[in-house]
Amino acid sequence: MAFLRGDEVEGCSKQVGFVGSYYAATVINNYGNKSYAVQYKNLVTEDKSHPLIEIVSADEVRPLPPKVSATWFASFDVVDAFDNDGWWVGKVSGRQGFDYFVFFDTYGVEIPYPTSRLRPHFEWVNGKWVSKKRV
Repeated sequence: MAFLRGDEVEGCSKQVGFVGSYYAATVINNYGNKSYAVQYKNLVTEDKSHPLIEIVSADEVRPLPPKVSATWFASFDVVDAFDNDGWWVGKVSGRQGFDYFVFFDTYGVEIPYPTSRLRPHFEWVNGKWVSKKRV
């Protein structure tokens, strides 16, 4: 799928410390479907003066996932948790009160989140959204 200038997307980082995270962005240039310039919505330059702009490869960009309202998750459901200005892929490991505990395999940590900061995880596969409810 080719993206055009102005398309709302998510950038998936492959950098150490950011693996498994997705950040809302806008395409500002298309370099022949192999890479894109994107301007992030929540990430800023080191001096915090401007939104961060990066050149990313096509395999690091996907459309915005479908908005699915979820009020309940089961143990082992794969979810995205909003933290540090982006969405991080994890697995529900438990629940206490109104918080769900999410375990992040990549980093070996478990963090509690309210439902308002969770969404079901979807993968962009061959031009279609695929639910990854459980692993």
